[in-house]
Amino acid sequence: MSEIYYTNVISIGPMVATFYADKMIILFKSDAPEELKEFCIVHEKNELNGEIVVGDIFKIGEEEYKVTAVGSAVNQNLGNLGHITIRFNGSSEADLPGTLCLEDKVIKEITEGEKLEIVRNK
Repeated sequence: MSEIYYTNVISIGPMVATFYADKMIILFKSDAPEELKEFCIVHEKNELNGEIVVGDIFKIGEEEYKVTAVGSAVNQNLGNLGHITIRFNGSSEADLPGTLCLEDKVIKEITEGEKLEIVRNK
């Protein structure tokens, strides 16, 4: 497996849990505007080593989710801002340019210190 993306979660906004019911999370790097941090999973390191493509695997700790759609701005937004919306809906088309769609599975609750990773099977 090759690693496409890697980061560590440093804080969880108080409103993040409300998005789980909508099968959605929002990632933002630690320099996010304060007014947005309450809705986001905030991370520090932001290493994007290549383009995310359909079929890649998004990992929350050891839990794996297959990438089903990549919005047209996902790679740019993640690489530059550390910011994307992730939907766990299994869609084959992202509804917005900054949305990464993953298979329709229950979201593993994310905790501070958790490793988030995107890998590709070679």
